[in-house]
Amino acid sequence: MKKPAQYLRKKTMYVLIVVFSISSYAFVDSYFEISKNMDIMNSVMKELSSYYVDEIKPGDLMKKAIDGMLQSLDPYTEYYPESEVEDYKVMLTGQYGGIGSLVQQKGDYVMISEPYEGFPAQKADLRAGDILLEVNGNSVKGKTTADVSKLLKGQPNTPVKLLIQREGEKNPLEKTLVREEIKIKNVPYFGMINDTVGYIKLTGFTENAGKEVKDAFLNLKEKQGMKSLIFDLRGNGGGLLREAVEIVNLFVERGQVIVTQKAKIKEMNKVHTADKQPIDTQMPIVVLVDRGSASASEIVTGAIQDLDRGVVLGQRSFGKGLVQQTLQLVYNSQMKVTIAKYYTPSGRCIQALDYFHKNPDGTVDKVADSLMKEFKTKAGRSVFDGSGIYPDMVMDAKKYSNISSALISKNIIFDYATQYRLSHPNLPPVKQFNFTDADYDSFVAFVGTKEFDYTTKTEKEIEDLKKVLESEKYIDEVKEQFESLKQKLTHNKTDDLKKYRKEILELIKGEIASRYYYQNGRLEIGLYNDSEIIESVKLLRNNSLYSSILKGEGQYKVIGKPKSTKNTEGKNEPPTTNNEPINKNNEQQPENKKEKKNKKG
Repeated sequence: MKKPAQYLRKKTMYVLIVVFSISSYAFVDSYFEISKNMDIMNSVMKELSSYYVDEIKPGDLMKKAIDGMLQSLDPYTEYYPESEVEDYKVMLTGQYGGIGSLVQQKGDYVMISEPYEGFPAQKADLRAGDILLEVNGNSVKGKTTADVSKLLKGQPNTPVKLLIQREGEKNPLEKTLVREEIKIKNVPYFGMINDTVGYIKLTGFTENAGKEVKDAFLNLKEKQGMKSLIFDLRGNGGGLLREAVEIVNLFVERGQVIVTQKAKIKEMNKVHTADKQPIDTQMPIVVLVDRGSASASEIVTGAIQDLDRGVVLGQRSFGKGLVQQTLQLVYNSQMKVTIAKYYTPSGRCIQALDYFHKNPDGTVDKVADSLMKEFKTKAGRSVFDGSGIYPDMVMDAKKYSNISSALISKNIIFDYATQYRLSHPNLPPVKQFNFTDADYDSFVAFVGTKEFDYTTKTEKEIEDLKKVLESEKYIDEVKEQFESLKQKLTHNKTDDLKKYRKEILELIKGEIASRYYYQNGRLEIGLYNDSEIIESVKLLRNNSLYSSILKGEGQYKVIGKPKSTKNTEGKNEPPTTNNEPINKNNEQQPENKKEKKNKKG
């Protein structure tokens, strides 16, 4: 029997009232929890201020409390008090008022580590290795790089007086500089590798990154005869999403989906498409990536790969598929909040770490192999989500020997380049620069005057073996043999300087080139022995291979398939994915290694 319409209307109304009541209760309950805990925080702060044995600093305590709260979420949701907002703006825009130089610690003082070409530091002939003694008449002995960086920064067109000590000069030198607006280039270098292959290095995604890439591309194509491009995103930790979209838009047809962001709040869902006329949709492109390529770099790389617009070469990228937005708070403070996940054109999210389902101890896991899903590129190639962008052509990451790492970290190569600059006022163009055998002998002699040491992997393994032998009471039985083995395998600096001469030579030449031609020189000289650049050039010369990769022929049909225990389809296939827990404090968005120990001025 059919129920009367009046009954159905009453039942529908009842259901709606129940649903509304439940949702309203949930909202009120959530609001109550927030209000309750804010009251508790206020009470704690008030009682500490009244009764704690020493004076407290409420601002510092609250900053630590907020940081602790946000760190329990993900590494990218961050709070910036008013005092740090300017530094945050520099990260977004690449602009600040200052002298245009990196500085780093050296003993009790801070020294110039790399002036930026075309800015006040370089114009005033400040050089890498110059020690800062005073800033505006005040000694900076004992101050940190952060302290000195703040003193060097300031409003454009304001003067700053420096007293410096330069190696080779008997007396300190006084320099007066006028601060300028410093705009850090996103494209520090572009040029031709050979007659037909162009190269663009992109190090950031701050404002105007898209325009810089476009200008560099057009210069290479229209003025220098470029027929194919190597686009280098290695070590690029990302930045503004809109700049990533602008860059992809240069190379794909208008209307093409580039990246999609999906959020909890529907209003923040967005599909980013190519809405401008491209400048070239046909030129062969190789995109270089590594473990340091993250965020906006992965948006560009993922779009290029999914749309079969170019070949990706290098190592698996970092795996940051989260979108942040800056929110304005009270008292001129700000908060950067993770609001969404982004998805490449094929529909995959490449976020590698699951911050939203943490283990009880606070660690986070990589996305499990079993949870990785398969997606298809425009041409039907198989790609997978959950762990960064896997390259079409995989190359082993370059690893430096322990002695090379020690020579860098102890500033020995840096100090040698400083001396070299003093005795060589000029340097030929980078392509013509030749570091001779006699020069290398002089470097070896220089190293002999320095006190430094390092531990090789073999030596570490020997020490671990010794601990095992001692714990199991075997050390006395094999003591003589063990000591003999240890002596034979203990490193010899002179032997290592010969053994690893080639890689050490590259590092020396790069540091020396930067003293005359700044960042351009360092980048340019590194191109000639870069195995990934060499392989990219070979690929771009091999039209059939390039085409077969983008069509997904043979071993290139499946890119980065998870759960592989045996390489059955060539170097294209990765080993089994590691799913061990990772402490989130150790898994931060990658930074430029040089920037970690350097501050801008």
